[in-house]
Amino acid sequence: MKEKTIDYILRATWQAVSRMYNEEASKYEATMATGFALLSIDKEVGTPSTALGPRMGMEATSLTRTLKSMEDKGLIVRKKNPTDGRGVLIYLTEFGKEKRELSKNTVLKFNETIKQNVSPEKLEHFFEVAEIINELIAEKNIFTQKDNESAAIE
Repeated sequence: MKEKTIDYILRATWQAVSRMYNEEASKYEATMATGFALLSIDKEVGTPSTALGPRMGMEATSLTRTLKSMEDKGLIVRKKNPTDGRGVLIYLTEFGKEKRELSKNTVLKFNETIKQNVSPEKLEHFFEVAEIINELIAEKNIFTQKDNESAAIE
């Protein structure tokens, strides 16, 4: 493509960010998914396992694999939900809380570096554009029924 598309820029940027976080996480025998999970689990009261997938935007099988790895490494423990016997709560161990701080500092470092290199005005525009894209997708305003009907006619 001679001209880069919006989705190309989004995908390439996310892949670069993901690669960067995975490289950093590998120094601690972890992955970006593990770090994100550590940050998504409430460090005081735990988090229902069913809430983690949507919070992290992960499919159930990937989340299960990540949680199993985290449990094997001693980062989390699973306990029955006392208010709902069918559910499971995920808690951070002391080791998990230490690694959570490391993940938090990594994310803060990334954000601080971006803020040092991008003006507040440009960042504000970036957030506005991202919000509009998310709204258009959530409201299903990109590919409409009318588009599908037009494509079927051609």
